Amino acid sequence: MASPLTRREVNREATLVDIRRHARVLLVAEGPTGVTLRPIARAIGLTAPALYRYYESREDLLLDLIADLYDELSTSMERARDKVTAGDLTGRFIAVTMSFRTWARSHPREFELVFATPVGDPGAPKDERLEVCGRRFGGVFQGLFIELWMDRPFPVLADDELDPRLRAQLGDWAADNAIPLPPGALAVFLTCWVRLYGMISLEVFGHLSFALSDVDPMFDAMLAELAQRLGLQWPAQSVRAEPPGR
Repeated sequence: MASPLTRREVNREATLVDIRRHARVLLVAEGPTGVTLRPIARAIGLTAPALYRYYESREDLLLDLIADLYDELSTSMERARDKVTAGDLTGRFIAVTMSFRTWARSHPREFELVFATPVGDPGAPKDERLEVCGRRFGGVFQGLFIELWMDRPFPVLADDELDPRLRAQLGDWAADNAIPLPPGALAVFLTCWVRLYGMISLEVFGHLSFALSDVDPMFDAMLAELAQRLGLQWPAQSVRAEPPGR
């Protein structure tokens, strides 16, 4: 059993949380470039040098903030999924995808930091914090995809029908992450993810406004296409932007 935290450790953790809370306020107000240490230190009554006792750099702070946001998003998706009966795979697919979209649209600055802002040295190994929370986020979709395939396999390309370069990469991905799926199924799931993430990103960053003032109909149509490709029974009524049961 872990030893209880000392008062010093409790106070330090509270300060770390406070620092990240103020960092998020700056993020929402000014975007990722606006998150700097000096105004955060001033807001919580510390000197800038004192703040470095908690975070050694701006990048270190941003990595912790990204981890917080990843966990917040993953929790939202997991809760939306778990409100739907386990056997209702279509309902769970809708719940998870709509929860992701709703969070992204409601938190555009946070989405930008997590998914579109390079932090740290691009050539360095991925930070362990991001590895852990990224696996949790990806695991929500991955677990759903595995369940879909195990429950009702759909037609996919045979191994020898895939481009060998793609097949090799998909095989490595499956082996590295213990994904019990054939390369053809992985190719379908990856294609679905690219379309889902791509449309949400374009919407959040305003890159569909040149043509669409309401993205809902196009998003609904895309989900229906993806569901058909995955062998899911799609509801007759239009899918709305809120997760079922919310």
